[in-house]
Amino acid sequence: MKIGIIDADLLGRDKHHFPNLACEKISGYWKARGAEVKLLVDYTGFEEYDHVYVSKVFTDTPVPIELVESEKVHIGGTGFYFDKAPDLPDEIEHHMPDYRLYDDWIEMDVKRAEELAKKQNKEFKRDNYIKRYREYTDYAIGFMTRGCFRKCPFCVNQKFDHVFEHSPLEEFYYENCKRICLLDDNFLGCPNWRELLEQLIQLKKPFKFKQGLDERLLTEEKCKILFSANYDGDYTFAFDNISDYELIHSKLKMIRKYTKTTSIKFYVLVGYESTDHIDIENTFKRIELLIRFKCLPYIMRYQDKDYSPWKESKYRNLYVTMARWGNQPSIFKKMSFRQFCEANQALHKTEGTMCSSMKAMTEFETEFPEIAKKYFDLRYEEHYLLNKEDDVWII
Repeated sequence: MKIGIIDADLLGRDKHHFPNLACEKISGYWKARGAEVKLLVDYTGFEEYDHVYVSKVFTDTPVPIELVESEKVHIGGTGFYFDKAPDLPDEIEHHMPDYRLYDDWIEMDVKRAEELAKKQNKEFKRDNYIKRYREYTDYAIGFMTRGCFRKCPFCVNQKFDHVFEHSPLEEFYYENCKRICLLDDNFLGCPNWRELLEQLIQLKKPFKFKQGLDERLLTEEKCKILFSANYDGDYTFAFDNISDYELIHSKLKMIRKYTKTTSIKFYVLVGYESTDHIDIENTFKRIELLIRFKCLPYIMRYQDKDYSPWKESKYRNLYVTMARWGNQPSIFKKMSFRQFCEANQALHKTEGTMCSSMKAMTEFETEFPEIAKKYFDLRYEEHYLLNKEDDVWII
């Protein structure tokens, strides 16, 4: 039996560096049954295989238009079906992932990069380059829980109205993996969250929640355990709605009672409720609150499987500029929004004209000077010393 597997996001997205868990489970299932499994790097040669599995996570990942489901070709993932994606069969869903599926592809890419460096007479540091693939090589990946009760209309997680235990750790944890990555939809919403979190902690391996955690569910007990754990990288939460402003404010105060870490990030959804000046103002208002508590934003421009409203907005270039500014921590920590636009203008090669960032900022400031005055000069490194009202100071 010959099995071909295609990670469509790997082939169709630049700088995509995260393994497809479904592909790894499918590979593990078939290898355990003696099949010859290969990760395919293009959409040709299907006739050589008994079955070909194609999976993608993102709706805007391109795939050949002629790719269709058949007895031989199997298609799955939210990238194809959004919130209606069919589940994997239980025998595959609960199989140990094949964490070596991407090894040959990684080695091929490393050799390609090394050869390119030689042609350009540049030094190539293999160990540094291969770090970009650490989530393929170093992590055990899985879901301890599934489901969410929020039913956020912009989210693909619509199948369930509660959070439930899904996989025990031993189902996907491989002791040779240095770290653990959880893809849970809403871990803190699980009634048994404490026992599951303690299981992770007892392994004494760094772990993280890739999809983020629901800060609205934080309690003193949850903060105490979570922020004392051997956590890996950024604690990630979400600030999707301006209507949650006061609730998020209270949770930020609670967080800062238990940790001074600067590795806290919030996804900031934009372009969903509207794409007008009100949405722009609400975006900056949320960013201001986050940096007051020394947290970082990550601007998420809303899109569903067919439509990206921000692309039709008169402020399209402003949305792009906000994301470029907010989603690069090394820049965001050093520059205000205005300084970022000015820096882009300084690099603009056409004399006498404005770059798209500067033009977008200037036009918005002319139209809404009060919003610009309040937020465009806000700087992370100067603003996180909190006011007396918040009663929390981060040194």
